[in-house]
Amino acid sequence: MSEPLGLIAGEGVFPLLVARGARAAGRPVICAALSGSATPMLEAECDRFKWVGVLRLGQWMRMLSRHGCREAVMVGRVRKSQMYRRWRYLRYVPDWRTIKLYFTVLRRDKRDHAVLEAVAGELAREGITLIDSTRYCADHLSTVGVMTRRQPTPAQWEDIRFGWELCRTIGRLDIGQALAVIDKDVLAVEAVEGTNAMIERAGLYCRSGKWTLIKVANAKQDMRMDVPTVGDTTIEKLAATGAGCLVLEAGRTIILEKPRVLELADRLGIAVVGRQNEESDRI
Repeated sequence: MSEPLGLIAGEGVFPLLVARGARAAGRPVICAALSGSATPMLEAECDRFKWVGVLRLGQWMRMLSRHGCREAVMVGRVRKSQMYRRWRYLRYVPDWRTIKLYFTVLRRDKRDHAVLEAVAGELAREGITLIDSTRYCADHLSTVGVMTRRQPTPAQWEDIRFGWELCRTIGRLDIGQALAVIDKDVLAVEAVEGTNAMIERAGLYCRSGKWTLIKVANAKQDMRMDVPTVGDTTIEKLAATGAGCLVLEAGRTIILEKPRVLELADRLGIAVVGRQNEESDRI
């Protein structure tokens, strides 16, 4: 039997895709599921499954090490906004390993990429290497060009060219990974609320519709643990708020259950485009 793969799972479909892909490749999956984030459906897709605390790194490591994991994938979001809610100190009680990491590494920099790098370092010290999270679901990555039958309008192509570098700039500044634009005017910029909430906000400012959402990877993106995703919910929210086009960074964004999502986009009138940074303004 192949060596087991550790799966540290947050919310959404992404962990399910990884688990299915790894098992299809012959690897048993040992899942440390983050409480309050991971879906219970994940248990049926794994060989070993245990709920663990979001801020209990020692618990994750013991779970994976006990079952012989030397490689792991960490996928699925933990909503930062939950950390600011009332009673958060009771729900997110850290263990000693996490407290130590905070005071030795994260005290001066708690941005997402710093946290993820620190977690990767702690896992490595326990002999567990984080690997590219797309290894077992690469067929769900976005690709260059128009991925739907529906094509962007000439005005939407103009908005893509206008908004692409702006979106990359907010990514470099670690503000967010998405923005909404229409007629070369920025409607909304993503921040801590996440892409879906930002889509709803953009819809309030553009009731006439046909605006464009551009979503890029973080400038310091690590394919081991920081891959942007879009899925059914994204497409449905875009359609409900009047958007007409979605632009993704090709090769660095996962489309969750890609064939179904692209079919849904066509049905709801959303053009989906993949773009790379080195592309010329003709795309």
